[in-house]
Amino acid sequence: MTYTVVVIKEEDGRYTAFAPALNDVASFGDTLPEALQMVEEAISAYVETLRDREWPIPDDDPQVTVDMSDTAEAFVYRLPIREATGSRSTRAA
Repeated sequence: MTYTVVVIKEEDGRYTAFAPALNDVASFGDTLPEALQMVEEAISAYVETLRDREWPIPDDDPQVTVDMSDTAEAFVYRLPIREATGSRSTRAA
């Protein structure tokens, strides 16, 4: 599965990354690669939680709008998300 991710470079040089299609699931990093890794982990955990609760998993929306009024740089990525293997819980019959 792939999700569109927006990354914004903050004034302090760090990066905020979020996935608009997933209720703005977000993470942060000191570097761009770190922010992308962290948001990938956050998306994976979010999707796994939805799956565990048997809630629908939203489709990606590749069309995003970014308000650039408060930032000098923003990037948009299509980030492939590795799905978790197995389940965290087991259910007794």
